Amino acid sequence: MYADKNMVLTILRNLISNAIKFTPKGGTVEIGVETRRGVSLHEIYVKDSGVGISKEMQSKIFDIGENTSTKGTENEDGTGLGLILCKEFIERHNGNIWVESDEGKGSEFIFTLPVI
Repeated sequence: MYADKNMVLTILRNLISNAIKFTPKGGTVEIGVETRRGVSLHEIYVKDSGVGISKEMQSKIFDIGENTSTKGTENEDGTGLGLILCKEFIERHNGNIWVESDEGKGSEFIFTLPVI
């Protein structure tokens, strides 16, 4: 994989800090990488057992101009810009990002980067 190290670190930092922020004490955060050889992609995921995201909010969290900032489980503030930045950096690398989530059951953020 060829990628800008600082951008990838920023992506991971944002996704991991969000997972921690929205997962209550005693919950889990899992990080992993899978290589999809048939399509030459690395699939990186950050999965948590946190509060989850409503279907309505899932359609907005990557969009500029949408106010999606939410308080964390310890009442932490956020700007709502971290996921927008992640999407921008991933798309600059010809990748994609999406979320799979159910309210009250946690979230999994998955992004792909091409294998070069």
